[in-house]
Amino acid sequence: MNDAEPQSPCISVCLLDEGDICVGCCRSADEITDWFMANAEGKREILKRARERREAASAIRLD
Repeated sequence: MNDAEPQSPCISVCLLDEGDICVGCCRSADEITDWFMANAEGKREILKRARERREAASAIRLD
């Protein structure tokens, strides 16, 4: 497994939607807070969930 520290997905568009999901990086408010204490594996899990949210949102917009 790659132990490199994942980079933050923040793109400086910090606005939470009604579900407490950032419209910029697709992390939840809790995930944004947890990011600072998470180890590399925890950060990869956060990135995975954010990517899944982004893909799901894109699929909805295409419908």
